Amino acid sequence: MRFLRLLTNSLLAGALGAAYLTILVLQLNPQVPLASSTVWRWYLTLGLFYGVHLALLFYVTMLLREFFSLEIFSPGWISVRLLAWLAAAAAAVAGALMWMNLRAFPALFDEAAARRFTFGAVAMIASAVVLLGIAIAHYSYGRRGSRVGAALLVIAIVGSLALPIAARGAGGAPPLGARRVRLAPAVPRQAPRISLLLLDGASLEYVWPRVAAGRLPNFGRLLDTGASMDLATIRPTQPGPVWTAVATGMYPARNGVRSAASYFARGDTRAIDTLPVHCFSHVLVRLGIVRDEAFSSAALRVRPLWSILGDYGIRSGVVRWPLTYPAEPIDGFLITDRFHQMVGSMFEFDGRAAYPADVVPLARDAFAGKDAVRGWDEAYSRALGAAAVAHPVHLSAVRLEAIDTAAHHAMRDGAADAFTSGPAFDALDRAYADADREIGAALERLSSGDLLLVISGFGMRPVPPAKRLAARLLRDPDVTGTHENAPDGFLLAYGSTVAPGRKPRGSIVDVTPTLLYFLGVPIGRDMDGYARADLFVPSFTAERPITFIPSHGG
Repeated sequence: MRFLRLLTNSLLAGALGAAYLTILVLQLNPQVPLASSTVWRWYLTLGLFYGVHLALLFYVTMLLREFFSLEIFSPGWISVRLLAWLAAAAAAVAGALMWMNLRAFPALFDEAAARRFTFGAVAMIASAVVLLGIAIAHYSYGRRGSRVGAALLVIAIVGSLALPIAARGAGGAPPLGARRVRLAPAVPRQAPRISLLLLDGASLEYVWPRVAAGRLPNFGRLLDTGASMDLATIRPTQPGPVWTAVATGMYPARNGVRSAASYFARGDTRAIDTLPVHCFSHVLVRLGIVRDEAFSSAALRVRPLWSILGDYGIRSGVVRWPLTYPAEPIDGFLITDRFHQMVGSMFEFDGRAAYPADVVPLARDAFAGKDAVRGWDEAYSRALGAAAVAHPVHLSAVRLEAIDTAAHHAMRDGAADAFTSGPAFDALDRAYADADREIGAALERLSSGDLLLVISGFGMRPVPPAKRLAARLLRDPDVTGTHENAPDGFLLAYGSTVAPGRKPRGSIVDVTPTLLYFLGVPIGRDMDGYARADLFVPSFTAERPITFIPSHGG
């Protein structure tokens, strides 16, 4: 019977731990109203997974204590003495998780939301200290004063739940999505051409040794005679939020794209957009406990670079940029990042895969010769070239994924250069060589005054051992590299107006303000990034002051 009483106390502690995790989810998603069924659905979802596992962990721990202890412990069905220890442990872990998530996602919150999150984390840690004090007091005095102790325990547990919720606030609906407001027709203008080559997962640490060995000559040309800088990335380090921050010059707290997808508890229609880290929350999606749905272009709350440039008569050609589906009308052309999924399907010509309509057959022809071994990069590059012939543009951008795909299987203890053989590393070298050829082709197209930017939004690092073990238990592929908490990306600039050399570290949100400055377009004061005028020669910057506008709309 006493083992059943141990079980009831374990279940209560597991339910409390699930409540703490629910509060963490609410802190990470301040747009969710507190008075909604979403809160209870997430509590049930987290309780069925984390609550059950926590109860099992607590129960096994107490059984081991019984096995090794000389004193027989026979708690009540609801033991104040036992629950005080378990609640203190749960609150301490919850407080640590809150603090680590706050530190992991600094760009997800505005100042007010970050302050509320901080107050909630401090309140949780303080509650853990109080609960620990109650547990120590009960351990010292046994059953004496149990009614007072029970009352104090209830007050402490209620406070540990109520204080973080009060700090978080009632929550509410997010702002509306971005809308273009054009006060006057755009007047086509003369402007230098800009080529953007976007690389997922590329790292200069991998490039430098191969440049020295003469294997990446075009990367070497940019590094020797162009400008370079490290770019601080953001958390979560996923292509969607990273490249949206690049396109808007704003961090996720402003642009609205806080992760790669929306997440739904079972039976719920209201989404959250951020899952906590450091607690294996990705397993919820992998097991089907939580449903995910990829973001679309409707998720943006502010206008991207190509939309802003259209107001100034500057045409853009954008290919495979994340969160461009469904395609919105722009001045130029747009081939979404989901085009390869729609080739040959009934959705290919529905007007959402690309804009304008005459770009669709051009892109389809480019995909007809796709190399299955090397992925979709070459097809998207051919599509950009064909579309640019039909629709000449000032700014062209294409994103390549092959480096990221190969690096996921070629990282090992952070020392990729120590492993120079095997299919995974051959694929990674081939992906970098393909990117080098793309750079060479872009260099050949440059004219005087034009600009080439090669941008990596994030690097790669080895998968932590615990997550690699979890992946194997879930029978996932043996992925050895990840861009979660990944190192910085980089920017390489080349052109007649570029000042060669290594520049101080920047941020991915500096890209759009810098491009606006280069094109003579005012920078929105609501942008988080800065125009990096130090990339350009003094003769260029002397004749081009940095100008501002309150906002480009949103």
